[in-house]
Amino acid sequence: MDNANTHAPIKFREKLAYGAGDFASSMFWKLFSMFLLFFYTDVFGIAAGAVGTMFLVTRIWDSANDPIMGLIADRTKTHWGKFRPYLLFVAVPFAIIGILTFTTPDLSATGKIIYAYVTYTMMMMVYTAVNVPYAALMGVMSTNTVERTSLASYRFLGAFSGGLLITATATYLIEYFGNGLDSAVGYQVTVGIYSVLAAGLFIFTFAGTKERLQPPIERNKLKDDLKDIIKNGPWFIMLAANISFLIFNSLREAAMIFYFRYYVGPQDVIYFGTVGPSVLVSTYMSIWLAANIVGVLFAKPVAKRLGKRQTFFSFMIATTILSFSLYFILPHQVELMFILNFIIGVTTGINLPIIWSMFADIADYSEWKNGRRATGLIFSSSSMSQKFGWTLGGAFSGWILAAFAYEPGVEQSDLSILGIRLLISVFAGIGALLCVICLYYYRLDDNTMKEINTELVKKRNEQNVEEG
Repeated sequence: MDNANTHAPIKFREKLAYGAGDFASSMFWKLFSMFLLFFYTDVFGIAAGAVGTMFLVTRIWDSANDPIMGLIADRTKTHWGKFRPYLLFVAVPFAIIGILTFTTPDLSATGKIIYAYVTYTMMMMVYTAVNVPYAALMGVMSTNTVERTSLASYRFLGAFSGGLLITATATYLIEYFGNGLDSAVGYQVTVGIYSVLAAGLFIFTFAGTKERLQPPIERNKLKDDLKDIIKNGPWFIMLAANISFLIFNSLREAAMIFYFRYYVGPQDVIYFGTVGPSVLVSTYMSIWLAANIVGVLFAKPVAKRLGKRQTFFSFMIATTILSFSLYFILPHQVELMFILNFIIGVTTGINLPIIWSMFADIADYSEWKNGRRATGLIFSSSSMSQKFGWTLGGAFSGWILAAFAYEPGVEQSDLSILGIRLLISVFAGIGALLCVICLYYYRLDDNTMKEINTELVKKRNEQNVEEG
């Protein structure tokens, strides 16, 4: 590893290889978020309540598993680096367990639940074993703040592309391989294809990337790492900001289908005539995702001009205001609704890669302040905060609907419709506003990080001379 080249531009092929890793991970994340509940209940035959309990229990362990994996990765030493080896050696187990998770053995009701617990827990563990080192990898590929933002952008372009592949092909492939009759076979074969593709992409990421930064091998004890991170003020701020950001996202996305089914309903749309709520919500979700991608594409040039901290802060203010504005949109104002959705999607998408790039800065800050680097621990904690925000957002969505007397499958009362409108607009906007408040106190702007990295390069070079 050559510390002298940690500021050098990274070539397109390496950025593409890095983005391929999140393409693979996001394929399965989309399978988990969109298909797994239906698979367990309607294909495997497990009661919905049992599935919900399983998700809760396994996600508690999954959240705890992230920092554990980060500590392990920080202490890994191979001639390939700290983080890349996990992409190579976990790729095949990831594929095998992915197929097993979507397999339906002929078992008793209890046996099915046990099988689901075991395979889903294993799936989350191998997912973490790949995803935590993958996220931390960006922190050792370059110290150049602009290149880190670029890498984060490629990562999220890969993530969105992987998600789009699933939404565009999964239903068709399941039906095709199941011959329209045997969904269990359809799921197993379809996920098998995705699993092989994911394993290949993980290996491509391993082969196509390079760890340029070689921080000292961590021999300090766990308590030292924890002591350092507890004293890391920017880490706490970004942790809270990330949780708030994910609460905003979760509330907004959870509310979409309720919003169109019960508030908007069928509407006349210019050039298309009367359109039902299912078509409207599908289009709305697709535009939301496409707008996120547009935002990711603008992240690097905007952050280069404004700085990462100012970009995040400014666009979250815009997201907050626009989210609150959605409350005042009437059901027949579909075109305005979709325009607002696109703009919110762009302002949100710009900040997605910025978050990860800022966590890389926090890892540098930790090394500069404490003389020790804990990249894996910092990035794993950021991954944990994402999961925690996603979990809280999902819980808040259900609690808010219940508080406003929501009744599934029936015509809603004025009170419940009010709750749905508040959920997608004001309550989601409050999540964005909390993120803004957190960022107000964040002090690691680009100029500060340039000074920190200059000092770090000097210290690393001095250390290399002493060790040489």
